[in-house]
Amino acid sequence: MTQTDCTTCPAHHAGNLRRLGVDMSNFDYVVALAGNPNVGKSTIFNALTGLRQHTGNWPGKTVTRAEGAFAYGGKRYKLVDLPGTYSLLSTSRDEEVARDFILFGRPDVTIIVADATRLERNLNLALQVLEITDRAVLALNLLDEAARHGLQVNDRRLARDLGIPVVPMAARQGEGVDALLQAVHEVATGQVVCKPYRLKSGSTAVQRAVELLTRQIQALFPDLPNARWVALRLLDGDQRIAQAVRNGELRELAQNGRTAPTPSIPLEIMA
Repeated sequence: MTQTDCTTCPAHHAGNLRRLGVDMSNFDYVVALAGNPNVGKSTIFNALTGLRQHTGNWPGKTVTRAEGAFAYGGKRYKLVDLPGTYSLLSTSRDEEVARDFILFGRPDVTIIVADATRLERNLNLALQVLEITDRAVLALNLLDEAARHGLQVNDRRLARDLGIPVVPMAARQGEGVDALLQAVHEVATGQVVCKPYRLKSGSTAVQRAVELLTRQIQALFPDLPNARWVALRLLDGDQRIAQAVRNGELRELAQNGRTAPTPSIPLEIMA
């Protein structure tokens, strides 16, 4: 992670957020809250938003959505609580909702809540999130429970390894909430630039295929922030992502509302 001047604008895609039912008219930044079930995500949501929250459903879904608000550093933040999931592979409605919000909504920060007592299991989701976005903070929660089990986590080493801020927390006791607010603010405003760890993909042949397809996607969509992840999903046969390539969603995501000609899609990408 490196320090830089706060010169960046909000990264979120306002048009896609509107289609996802999120109104940003009175807010500067949008923050997604992601995590496995039972990691204390709701506790952190309540600690950040207090009474400034409401619930509803995602457009066209029966999946419940909670939204809240908080202010920090003179900026107004909307917090969207994503469904608790173990992955973002879109094998369930909850996973699809969480994945699409991070991919198409492009939140300014994604808070990944992890259980310090089951860190290895939780890092699976964290690494999937970091394939999609380079704007994230890991909330390392339930450190009090970890201590009772004789577990210690080196949060500084974890931050170096993941390339994102890691905030130690015991949210039920209110510990770490202020530090989390500061970390979110620094990432959202560009004071901290994340350099997330990305997994190597399989054999040398697979890595070459990923690199080739990534270059083709980058040539078609130069401003797309997660071309490598899109390449991985296309190679895995993800029909939702293939549809997004065909129907122009990825082009619009890359342009973030700017007008651009529709590129022709090479047959090898769509095969």
